[in-house]
Amino acid sequence: MTNVVNLNCITRLDLPADRIIEAAVGQLDKVLILGYDLEGREYFASSVADGADCVWLLERAKKRLLDMVGE
Repeated sequence: MTNVVNLNCITRLDLPADRIIEAAVGQLDKVLILGYDLEGREYFASSVADGADCVWLLERAKKRLLDMVGE
């Protein structure tokens, strides 16, 4: 489908993980990936080596998500 346009907006619908990952390629300096693999097991990968920095990034993202709920 070459005529499909991806919109950069908030949605209540689940999106394919590959689409989200592909859209982020070349856009990020640091990244954490959280999710479930195809067998339903938790998956985590990070470009950040320090565990404390990973937790800090997760907490910042959590705060941003919680703040969006009130909008």
